[in-house]
Amino acid sequence: MNSQVVPLPLLNLTFGVHAFKALALATDLGVFTELSGSSTTVPRFAERHGIDERPAELLLTACTALGLLHLDDSGTYTNTELSQEFLVRGKPYYFGGRVAVVDRHEYPAYLKLADSLRGNYPVTWDAERQESLFAPDDPVMVEFFWEGRYTLSAFSARRVAEKLDFTAIRRVLDVGGGGGAFAVELCRHHPGVRVTIFDLPFVCDLTRTRITAAGLADRIPFVAGDFFADRLPEGHDTVLLSNILHDWNEADARRILAICADALPADGTLIICESFVGDDKRGPAPAALMSLNMLVEAWGRNYTAAEYTSWLREVGLRTERGSLLDGAPTTAALVARKARP
Repeated sequence: MNSQVVPLPLLNLTFGVHAFKALALATDLGVFTELSGSSTTVPRFAERHGIDERPAELLLTACTALGLLHLDDSGTYTNTELSQEFLVRGKPYYFGGRVAVVDRHEYPAYLKLADSLRGNYPVTWDAERQESLFAPDDPVMVEFFWEGRYTLSAFSARRVAEKLDFTAIRRVLDVGGGGGAFAVELCRHHPGVRVTIFDLPFVCDLTRTRITAAGLADRIPFVAGDFFADRLPEGHDTVLLSNILHDWNEADARRILAICADALPADGTLIICESFVGDDKRGPAPAALMSLNMLVEAWGRNYTAAEYTSWLREVGLRTERGSLLDGAPTTAALVARKARP
């Protein structure tokens, strides 16, 4: 036995469930929102939430160890910079919606991961009864998924708006843009840009309120439709696909790319934002794990940049560059341009 090899990395992996459930419970209780501009102690926290001091201390200690709370020498807990920025409801990049989706929608499905592995089918929805994951009659999806979609995408959208050159871009078609995160961030950062959200009718209805609240209704119109059944609206110099393609199997992903290419004018731009698995299929871990998540969620996986480059070439688009989105849940943006005839 190699004495230099120890099981601690494996133990740390098993702690993942404990860490996530501590985050999910504290977020669901509104702990970080409660402590925005305030503080608490174990007795005060226990009294406020109607619980004994022992469980109160255990949860607060766990959150402190995870870097979500700060404990001073007087026994007072406050938010850390991380939780203050991303776990306080109402903040621009509030991440609690994504936490709720994983807790309510994805976490239970992992109890059936072996079923998905053996049967090669998703378990977060009824594949025999529903046409797809995105069903308007699924209460969990309606209540949590689209809010979680926004919170997962908002910071990535900000990075795209900051890092990519939008000088020549005026009209963006955000295909499957429900939630509105990319539309909002692009318009906020680039006053000359208008973004059309194309998505299913019920998703458009759920997203309108957020666009209105952002004060951008005059620059972010909606077109309701199904990209497999309806022609994409014309008049856009750029098409955006953000976290769409990984939901679909290879044949459907290539079909979506062809549909988007057909909607672009000559010299038009296609932007693909995804968590790309490396071309060598060795990682990175977040993209690989999100790809595994598709086993319980849908029929796709996280594809590689090399695969996208090949598929784009088949539909007349030339990959120009890729940009890493540092610190964002979506790892990179791939930019391609439609060739002139």
